[in-house]
Amino acid sequence: MKEKIQKFGKFLSGMVMPNIGAFIAWGFITAFFIASGWFPNEKLAGLVDPMLKYLLPILVGYTGGKVVAGVRGGVIGSIATMGVIVGADIPMFIGAMIMGPLSGYIIKKFDKAVEGKVPAGFEMLVNNFSVGIIGMILAIVGFYAVGPFVVMMTGVLKGGVEFIISKGLLPLVSIFIEPAKVLFLNNAINHGIIGPIGIEQAQNMGKSIMFLLESNPGPGLGVLLAYWMCSKGAMKESAPGAAIIHALGGIHEIYFPYVLMNPLLLLAPIAGSAAGILVFSIFKVGLVATPSPGSIFAILALAPKGEMLGVLLGILAAAAVSFLVAAPLVKKAANNMEDETKEESNLESNVDVIKRDVINKIVFACDAGMGSSAMGATKFRNRIKKLGLNIEVTNSSVDTIPSDADLVVSHVKLIERAKKNSPQAEHVFIENFLQDKKLDELFNSLQARTNGNVKVAKEVAATNEVVEAKETSILNKNNIVLGLESVSKEEAIKRAGEILAKEGYVKEEYIQAMLEREEIVSTYIGMGVAIPHGVGEAKKEVKKSGIAVLQYPNGVKFGDEVAYLVVGIAGVGDEHLTILSNIAMSLEDEGLVEKLRNTYDVNDILKVFNK
Repeated sequence: MKEKIQKFGKFLSGMVMPNIGAFIAWGFITAFFIASGWFPNEKLAGLVDPMLKYLLPILVGYTGGKVVAGVRGGVIGSIATMGVIVGADIPMFIGAMIMGPLSGYIIKKFDKAVEGKVPAGFEMLVNNFSVGIIGMILAIVGFYAVGPFVVMMTGVLKGGVEFIISKGLLPLVSIFIEPAKVLFLNNAINHGIIGPIGIEQAQNMGKSIMFLLESNPGPGLGVLLAYWMCSKGAMKESAPGAAIIHALGGIHEIYFPYVLMNPLLLLAPIAGSAAGILVFSIFKVGLVATPSPGSIFAILALAPKGEMLGVLLGILAAAAVSFLVAAPLVKKAANNMEDETKEESNLESNVDVIKRDVINKIVFACDAGMGSSAMGATKFRNRIKKLGLNIEVTNSSVDTIPSDADLVVSHVKLIERAKKNSPQAEHVFIENFLQDKKLDELFNSLQARTNGNVKVAKEVAATNEVVEAKETSILNKNNIVLGLESVSKEEAIKRAGEILAKEGYVKEEYIQAMLEREEIVSTYIGMGVAIPHGVGEAKKEVKKSGIAVLQYPNGVKFGDEVAYLVVGIAGVGDEHLTILSNIAMSLEDEGLVEKLRNTYDVNDILKVFNK
């Protein structure tokens, strides 16, 4: 259920987030040029109402339609959105969120129904007229039905908010907002519920306190400061950096895991948020538009003239109260967390606690079972081969771990799933499938057991046949791009996916699955290489096995790491594993990795990957 809600929230925010720049532009124009603004200008203030009433809802409607059905969906979504805009006297953001995706869905179904049935030469005629006719009908439906319904619904919500404000109970909304935030529903709340109400208030009053409810960085900042001051070990070390990213960068998601580790800590951001709202209410402050991201800089930039102090005091009050509530809870839990960490580390590294006398099979498990786990298994298999061990080292999805696995190696974020799906096995949890100290400890423990004559069996011989550079159906020159300029990891992943789609390996939907997979666990595997691929359920979008290799000489940031080779993967069965095996073995040679990072010849890539 939680996953469905999160997915719906992502969908809602996906209509708004691409257009945040337009919302901010409207906010600046409002803050600067209205009669009570920083630089009053009657003519320029004339931009405020048309942008709010027409531009912003149409952008949302277009984006919502495009998400579902591409550009055609965006166009028909815009047409349908005009119906709800004209049929109402309030900003139609909720109406746009309804009409955009609905229109995209309808035109997508129409296109599928007529596919292959349109006579040659009439394709353009049908395409254009279908959008025009269906768009006209949907605009009329929006005008007479959806628009009035949204007006009524908004009136109810507005009345509820006004009642809460009039009774001085607005701080109580923190009880709902903060728990929803840590479940990663922040964007759904901000852009799907609070934002539309706030925009209407801002239109009438020039500002709205609603924009400060979810976006306030104070509650999360207090929690992170508590971890910095009162925790121990890795949590203490990571907290300062997280606090800077959260407060100044506006990335609130960074503090959610700190709360989820100790659910009792929810009390801290709830109390902090309530305190902040109380201060905002006392000073009667608000913002002119939604700050996104929720950075202190963005919030202060959107504060009306003369209200910066009240806004800043509200943020500081939220941080202070959140810290005071969180500090004793963090301090109390710190010792327990330290003991658990120490116990877990001993379980994974000490040879004496590997209780199984016979180790026949080691399984490396990741979410999809086709990327990082495959390379990790290959490298570890080659590593223990020199010890003369007869142990089968293989890989699988964390959800399909073989029942005969004796030892399972998986990522720390997959602990629960790994243990649930292989209760019979010993477990080692790591952070990096290629470079992790716990893999070194596992190697040492196996070596010690070999010296002690512990029984091992089942030999899986890894043969490495060296051949000349050649193209294969999985990797050819069309799949390799060299000398790319550095971009964000999302852009790099998207480009790799687009190559896979263009070359016929995957459907377009696989690209989004690659981005979603990156959100779960980073696909950076070490030695300057990342291997983005889709989540497990995205295998249905794979037509055939294929690999795309992108070279970024100056690197692409994957969290704290830098990848110079981004290898997009799509696998059917085990067809792609040979190439992954070759990649893993190649990574053992740092000089070779450096060569691949800087080469100008695609044959160098082919020679290594297509052995």
